[in-house]
Amino acid sequence: DRPSVPQLADSEFSPVFRLLTIFAYGTYADYLAEAANLPPLTEAQKNKLRHLSVVTLAAKIKCIPYSVLLEQLQLKNVRQLEDLVIEAVYADVLRGSLDQRNQRLEVDYSIGRDIRREELSTITRTLQEWCQGCEVVLSGIEEQVSRANQHKEQQLALKQQIESEVANLKKTIKVTTAAAAAATSQDPEQHLTELREPAPGTNQRQASKKTSKAKGLRGSAKIWSKSN
Repeated sequence: DRPSVPQLADSEFSPVFRLLTIFAYGTYADYLAEAANLPPLTEAQKNKLRHLSVVTLAAKIKCIPYSVLLEQLQLKNVRQLEDLVIEAVYADVLRGSLDQRNQRLEVDYSIGRDIRREELSTITRTLQEWCQGCEVVLSGIEEQVSRANQHKEQQLALKQQIESEVANLKKTIKVTTAAAAAATSQDPEQHLTELREPAPGTNQRQASKKTSKAKGLRGSAKIWSKSN
């Protein structure tokens, strides 16, 4: 943003300015494409630009095949690639794991890089789409909450109706029982006890009747024998 830095593009230091923009926005492949017109890099600078190149790839895909990394970073073998990725992890440039069986780098997190001005419109459009998606999800959640509240109110009304019917039924049973007890003018349990047990003196009368009948039969037998 300093005025002196863009001025380098039209000066004798234009290769330096171009190299600066590659470190800000570009990749190691971009440097190799213009290496003849750019200042040479040290091994440390190459590794840093390779780390930034991995970050650029991680912004596009989260599982980067070894073959893509070897090509983009211009490394000779997998051992060099894995050592480079381990260095990036220790430098907190990215976080992830090396899947040696499937030959890929699985990225969980990576730092952000500088943004070109011409990329701002794309970022703004992406954020607007994200906001629209959030509004759709929020609308769906509100609809589900409304349905849940309606269902809750219906269940509460049904519960109150059932409780009211049960209370009315209890009152009806109580009134019916009281009316039956009043009709018999006694306790219902006492009434059942009297039905099961005869009144006092009933057994004695029945027994005396049986005894008199038996005496009468014996007397008649005697009379019948004398007449014979």
